[in-house]
Amino acid sequence: MKIVGSKEPLILLFGDLFFFVISLWLSLFLRSFSIPSLALFKIHLVPFSILFIVYATVFFIAGLYGKHTTILRSKLPRTLLNAQITNSLIAIVFFYFIPLFGITPKTILFIFLALSFALVLLWRIYGYFLIGSQRVENAVIVGSGIEAKELVDEVNNNDVYNLKFVSKVEDASVIVVDFSEKGVQSILPSLYKKIFSGVNFLDFNKVYEDIFDRVPLSLLSYEWFLENISTHPRTIHDSLKRLMDIILSLILGVVSLVFYPFVFVAIKLDDKGEIFISQERVGQAGKLVKIYKFRSMKRNDMGEYGNGSSSNTITRVGAFLRKSRIDELPQLWNVLLGDISLIGPRPELPALAKTYEKEIPYYNVRHIIKPGLSGWAQIHQENHPHHKEAVEETKEKLTYDLYYIKERSLLLDLKIALRTIKTLLSRVGV
Repeated sequence: MKIVGSKEPLILLFGDLFFFVISLWLSLFLRSFSIPSLALFKIHLVPFSILFIVYATVFFIAGLYGKHTTILRSKLPRTLLNAQITNSLIAIVFFYFIPLFGITPKTILFIFLALSFALVLLWRIYGYFLIGSQRVENAVIVGSGIEAKELVDEVNNNDVYNLKFVSKVEDASVIVVDFSEKGVQSILPSLYKKIFSGVNFLDFNKVYEDIFDRVPLSLLSYEWFLENISTHPRTIHDSLKRLMDIILSLILGVVSLVFYPFVFVAIKLDDKGEIFISQERVGQAGKLVKIYKFRSMKRNDMGEYGNGSSSNTITRVGAFLRKSRIDELPQLWNVLLGDISLIGPRPELPALAKTYEKEIPYYNVRHIIKPGLSGWAQIHQENHPHHKEAVEETKEKLTYDLYYIKERSLLLDLKIALRTIKTLLSRVGV
């Protein structure tokens, strides 16, 4: 039983595409206030269909196909508007700079963008819940602690889930059990009897992961790691991922050379210091790797500030380089060399890694795979630690890292890459 409907993104996607087509037909109708002929509709549908695919990609990058999309109604209009503004710019470039289809719609394009925004917004606010809603079942949770409370609050305060937690077992058709909870073993016989009453049982860890896209750290055990984490190589995934690392880092690395002269001049005009810095980071299997960046601080202290030193400060140019992530462009060559990957847990400073290994159980497990420029934690965690000792924030970060290690796939890597693009475009530093 899935707590979050796995069909939700598909329902949203097909609904969006349907209303894109309807918006195009209505735009042709409103343009001349007459029913458009089939031939006229086909002439416009072919190029617009290509745009529809691009629009859906923009929606995905904007987070409009995430599992919690239908929850965020208050944010939906603004998010959708920003996506449509981006789509407008893409449409202008598509029709006026790539004249392959013999049409350059102006009024129709304007009407379409306005109509599609309104119809998709209405579809997502009202229509989805009529089509995609599921029967809600009552459930009880056998467990305690912060994660249990977090789970109950999340599920009971949002309509997207097909469960509601109640207080009485008698009223429940689903029981979510934390098998690591002390005392659960003693009540298993009574829980077992409920199987014959048609009650479904779900593992707490799996439900938590399904909803939050991360692993409940405090509930982990050696048994969990032995069952879910393996150092055995995933040959197809690892080979294809390395191939994509080589191709993309080479292409992006060459393209990024355009920025180098401007960065050189800006840094020299700012404080006349060195252009590049190198720092050691913890790589795969705990091996130290040397990564390269554009200098963004007054001096290269090799990560000394990670230990709490306040004698080093960010330069004026460095603040912009960090905000835009331009300071990390030289790391594309690290990806090409195989020191790191494009996607994976962010590599940590050695001094901080040693501290976290002492303070955080299972921390070193994140080192069993190659670190990356961007990762699952970077696109989800808001209060992420950044080059300073932050044990609690790093615990949360680890929950996302472990989820990625457990679930890693090319599809998940693609999702991270697209969401990273959103982060870069919105200039939100990670």
